[in-house]
Order: sequence, then C-alpha cells, then structure tokens
Amino acid sequence: MQKLFQYNWQVREDWFNWCETVPEADILKERVGGVGGVLHTLFHIVDVEYSWILNMKGEVVPDVPPFKEYASLHKVREFSREYHHKVVRPFVYSWKDEMEKKTLLDTDSSGQTSIYKQGEIMRHILAHEIHHIGQLSIWAREIGKKPISANFIDRGLS
Repeated sequence: MQKLFQYNWQVREDWFNWCETVPEADILKERVGGVGGVLHTLFHIVDVEYSWILNMKGEVVPDVPPFKEYASLHKVREFSREYHHKVVRPFVYSWKDEMEKKTLLDTDSSGQTSIYKQGEIMRHILAHEIHHIGQLSIWAREIGKKPISANFIDRGLS
C-alpha cells in the first residue's frame, strides 16, 4: 500500500509543478465536475487524505478550511507539505497488517454514523486521489496543456 501512496504523492507533486506553467486564472477557474477548479481539487485531495488519517489516528478532525483562504498555488502546496510531513507520511509508513481490520466510527455532517475498516479507508484515500487526478487530466487538455502522466511504470517505485 505504501507504494501506491508514494505514487499518489509523486503525481501530486508533478501536478503542483505543472500548475507553475499555467496562468493562475486557469488553475483557479471553476470547472465542470469535481469540487471546483484545478487548484481547488488539489486542495480537496490534500484535505481528504489528511482528514481520514487524523480520524484513523483518533485525533480531532478540524473543519475543512475555506478554499478561499488557500487560493494560491504556494498556499495549497504548503498545506500539502505541512500535513504530509506531520501526519500523513508517518501514518502511512507505520502501517501494519493488523491495522487492516481495525474499525472506525465515522459521523458525517448530517449526523449519520458509519463503521469502516481502516484498510478500506486507506484504499478509499488512494482511489479518491486517482479519481481526481483523472479530472485534472481532462481539464489540462481543455486548456491545451499536456497532462501529467498517470503511469506507475518508470517512477522508481517497484
């Protein structure tokens, strides 16, 4: 599972670098589908990863900060790096097989409570980011730019 997280982190960093080559208006522009535009989607990916992992650690999950407070490439990239180093990476690298079936109670904003296995949550985090990376690829093509490769091969992860 660690290799797939490493893959997502590499691809995310590639998208941050890609964003540096695109006018700010294009990465902030509201797009069809997803949670908004390119930068808002990257922000959402980071927030979801961080929030689920905090939840699995049994820590308080803060309210999602408003995107408008992070609406610059620099701020979203720093948001990603800060939580990656403090919370996400240490948790992923400390993953043990016995955590796979550990259960988690999750209450959504409507008060509905669900029970999940931590292994299921980890796979959800991975799939969630991959899903949104596909959206970013479509939006990149819409503005006439080549998207980041989603290839796992040649990333030095095997």
